[in-house]
Amino acid sequence: MATRQPFTSSDTADEAVRATCDDASTCKRFATSKGYWKDPYIQYFVRQSGERKAPEISRGYYARVHGVNRLLDGFVRKTECNCQVINLGAGLDTTFWRLKEANLLPKKYFEVDFSVIVARKLHNIKTKPPLSNPIVATHSTDLLLMDGHSLDSDRYCIIGADLRDLPALEEKLKKCHLDTRLPTLFVSECVLVYMTLEQSSSLVKWVADTFDTAMFINYEQVNMADRFGQIMIENLQRRQCNLAGVEVCRSLESQKDRFLLAGWEKADALDMMTVYNILPQDDVGRIEQLEFLDERELLQQLLQHYCICWATKDKLSLGLLDVTF
Repeated sequence: MATRQPFTSSDTADEAVRATCDDASTCKRFATSKGYWKDPYIQYFVRQSGERKAPEISRGYYARVHGVNRLLDGFVRKTECNCQVINLGAGLDTTFWRLKEANLLPKKYFEVDFSVIVARKLHNIKTKPPLSNPIVATHSTDLLLMDGHSLDSDRYCIIGADLRDLPALEEKLKKCHLDTRLPTLFVSECVLVYMTLEQSSSLVKWVADTFDTAMFINYEQVNMADRFGQIMIENLQRRQCNLAGVEVCRSLESQKDRFLLAGWEKADALDMMTVYNILPQDDVGRIEQLEFLDERELLQQLLQHYCICWATKDKLSLGLLDVTF
């Protein structure tokens, strides 16, 4: 008779990481309901919560969403959509549907996450026509390859995988017709920080070794060695959320070094306060009217402890090194 495997501390840590998917999705749902940005698809993944989010949280997500999208859209435009996008730890992200609506859909859009999260997302896709119809519309046959933990269509693929197991990840991506010759963008948001430095470095090195023309956008914590950073770490630890890769989050330089040491041609990084101030200020002014912010200093502290780091290698000379803010 089969015996149940004991529940380990790593299982607890992984469960805590999976819970961050719900946190991020709920915050995005609240921010869009207040008008910070438009996302007509998130309602099909996340119910509206009665819990109010602090204005600095919504402004932080505004900067995160617009910052990542600015680089992502820049990459897709430079390649004239002749590219792939791979969203690592995608959660309940709605970027595929946004790109489809904006006529910016790459040749194929991949998502990877824990199987439990993928199963939830697939259930929503299967039961909500506004989500399934755009996938069917971009597929050439009547038959979609789908099971409980994966979906593969001509333009959209979602797979359940552990990013710490690179051979299994590569095998699953290749089964879904990953083309390593195409310019490929990798996106990760608060994902690498939950991996050890060795694991995340292996991942970004695998990407650099596998793709001649590629870009990697990474959003996560920075400046974590100061007192505010320590408080952030302690708050997460109370939820059993261990930032296994926090040593890379010391500074913008350490964030860039992870990529440069792994063979990337160029790496840049900005803290989110800088990104917030670079974004179109007429729209920033609009969102600042939505809710009263009691402490501007708290927003500044929060945004100075997150960053976007992006790395590029451009063998095809497409101008990817020019994709910036």
